[in-house]
This record gives sequence, C-alpha cells and structure tokens, in this order.
Amino acid sequence: MVSLKNLLTAGLLASSAVAAPHGHQHSHIEKRSSTKRGAAYNDASTVQALGNTGSISWAYDWNMLASGTLPSGVEFVPMLWGSKMFGGWLAAIETALASGSNYILGFNEPDSSAQSAMSPSEAAQAYKQYITPYSGKAKLVSPGVTNSPSAGEGLDWMNSFLQSCTDCGISTLAVHWYGSSADEFKTFVNQATSFASEKGLESVWITEFALSSDLSTGASSSESAQFLSEVLPWLDSQPMVGRYAYFMCADNYLLSGSGLTSTGQIYAS
Repeated sequence: MVSLKNLLTAGLLASSAVAAPHGHQHSHIEKRSSTKRGAAYNDASTVQALGNTGSISWAYDWNMLASGTLPSGVEFVPMLWGSKMFGGWLAAIETALASGSNYILGFNEPDSSAQSAMSPSEAAQAYKQYITPYSGKAKLVSPGVTNSPSAGEGLDWMNSFLQSCTDCGISTLAVHWYGSSADEFKTFVNQATSFASEKGLESVWITEFALSSDLSTGASSSESAQFLSEVLPWLDSQPMVGRYAYFMCADNYLLSGSGLTSTGQIYAS
C-alpha cells in the first residue's frame, strides 16, 4: 500500500541481507526532554535537521543497524524487518542494545504481501525465536501492521498473531496509517489504542503515518502542514500513544535538501 516505501525497502533489504553487523557509531544516549516524536529514515545524515531542533528522541530505519551516526540524544531503535534479515540479527541486536537501544521493533507490515509477508503463525514462531529472548534487556514492540480493514490484514492480522504469541513478552503495539484526513487518522488511532488496552499492552506506537497524497506529491503541501498541525498536539495528549514517526526523513517529505520543509518545520516545532 505504500509504493515509495517499497522502493526504499528494496535497497535496504539488499544491503541488510549481506552486510556484516557493525557498531552504531554513536555512544551513550543522552536523555532529551520527554517526547514521543521520532524519525523514520534511510540515511542517518537526514536526521540531523530534526535532531538539531531537540524535537525528536528516537529514530529507526527499518533495519537492525543504525547505518550511520545519529544526532546526540536520539535513541536508535532496531527492527527485525522480516525473514531476509534473520542471518545477521543476533550479532546486530547485541550491538544495538550495548549502544543504548531500549526497544526492539518487530516485523514490517507482515500483513502486506508487498512487505515482510508473514502469516500470523509464522510471525509468532519467528518472533519467539529471534525477539522474545531479549525481553529482559529491552521492551518488545509488536510487528507493525497496516491500517487495512480487510480480513487477515491490519488489526485483524494482529489479533491472530497475538493469539499465537501469548508468551512473546510484547509490551507495545505498532501500527501504520495512510489515509485522507485527520479525523480518519484519529479514528484509527483510537481503534488501535482500544485494541491494545483489550490485549493488556502498555501503549501504541504509530511507526509510519502520513496522508496518502504525500506518497505521490511529497509532504511539503499546505494540506500536509495543516494535517500535522492538528494531529501532533492530539497525539501528544493521548496517554496510550507511546511514540510516533511521520513518513519520513527524506527530500520532499520532511526535508528540502539539508533543511526542513514547511511540514518538517511543524514536525520539529
């Protein structure tokens, strides 16, 4: 459902599948003022513009490696994207935790055939094998599912996954959202937080969200800026929303060259 992300992920997987695990090149994480806001990126250098504002406290790159140097005080959160990353996972996650990562993100859109494409039972088995063993060292986040309302996708997929993963040690629900309005976004987040509460989970992370139009035209429009102006204060006021990351730290989205677009400036405010 996210066409641009599919292209970005293809390159990410190609490098991740063959690259040897390495260090993050950033040392101990400095504590910033409390913020839920994070950065989704492919190139760590693109996070600098947001990091310099002090508006974000964490970042991730759909990968188990930080892939560069993040700004001081920004926590890298590793992700086990899917089965193509299993090979280098064990060494990489140990490095991430030693470098200050406090959370681990589960698989990327396993409910989508265009992404990690795993059945709930397959995902539960892999989660138990690769992620659950670190429950004493980090807080574990569920796979990140789409906002699709179709059977076998979105929260319906997640429900089946959690039924198969009752002893996985998951504390947080991860979801993605792409749609057309702030009201639609709030409705979905409320559905996700209610679902998480019913399942006994502590919080919800929205690890990707944007207007669907952003994916074809970029996030520099007045519509995108207005959308963020409305939803950011609302997200910050929701006790069950733990963290969120807008899609994404890239040119014509939150960035214009090395600076911020008007949308990026709102995200950094």
